[in-house]
Amino acid sequence: MTTPASLEVSGLAFAYPDGHQALFGVDLTVGRGERVALLGPNGAGKTTLVLHLNGILSGGAGTVRVAGLPVGKRNLAEIRRRVGIVFQDPDDQLFMPTVREDVAFGPAAAGLRGAELEACVRTALERVGMAAFADRPPHHLSFGQRRRVAVATVLAMEPEILVLDEPSSNLDPASRRELADILRSLDVTVLMVTHDLPYALELCERSVVLSDGVIAADGPTGDLLRDEDLMRAHRLELPFGFDPGAVAARPATAGGR
Repeated sequence: MTTPASLEVSGLAFAYPDGHQALFGVDLTVGRGERVALLGPNGAGKTTLVLHLNGILSGGAGTVRVAGLPVGKRNLAEIRRRVGIVFQDPDDQLFMPTVREDVAFGPAAAGLRGAELEACVRTALERVGMAAFADRPPHHLSFGQRRRVAVATVLAMEPEILVLDEPSSNLDPASRRELADILRSLDVTVLMVTHDLPYALELCERSVVLSDGVIAADGPTGDLLRDEDLMRAHRLELPFGFDPGAVAARPATAGGR
């Protein structure tokens, strides 16, 4: 039996109540275990697309399936477990007195208790290198550490897809590298929304360019970043002096870690 893709978006179109049309028939398939960067200028429709993946937005045309399950009211609880969104600002996700309680919040709400809940929390924190900080208040951590804890809160739910909104923003170089190492080690499908093109190239072999509500390009990240006409047409700019030909996305580490 064939395993369904992690994400299947077909003919997705959406207009906001004010009449602004954000998406015009988006088709996108992401296979299980793929890491895909979602690129595009501000206002391209990236956030609108992401908010359809776990049913926060709905009511437009087209369909979205996560691991074969249609995103809709009947499956909403399961879809929201399977699609873990890590927001740009970790403080939007961390609100409990301690790191441990933040990571336990979702699994506890889903019914985990006792030793099983403890093991789940410990595993999630170990995956992001934050197990030693379990009893610390989140607001005592650095920004980079808080982002890693935010990732752990999502991993604790064992998602099908990890959606990251600008994961490298506001990180110092060491924190940026540490997060990249963690993301490479995870045995999970990743959709990374980012303006950080070198980060996309380092972590994602495939990229999708969303522009004016449609997919303008879909292919190997290095190929897209070397296409100067494509980049210029969709307001994507590499840092001064950065050569995408000199960098290749590194493969996931063996054994998912």
